[in-house]
Amino acid sequence: MNWMAWTLPSALFFITIAGILLTMTVFEILKPCVERKGFLPISTTRGDRLFIGLLSSAYIHLLFLGITDLSIWIPFALSVFWLAILLRWG
Repeated sequence: MNWMAWTLPSALFFITIAGILLTMTVFEILKPCVERKGFLPISTTRGDRLFIGLLSSAYIHLLFLGITDLSIWIPFALSVFWLAILLRWG
């Protein structure tokens, strides 16, 4: 796999995403969810909120990288916080 430079952060990122998907799959099998309406303007399931959270976290990172040159840990913390809020009350 010489075409990609696997660094520890990139490996951790993909391992974390795989772990989240595995956890969500097991959780869905054990306790199936129903659509509900939170603060988002649409009715969503857990999977919908996870997808919206991951997509918006990518935008948070891109926006932060585009407007500043501070540490990447700041948008990471914001993204984790946003994802937790979205999964709980979205």
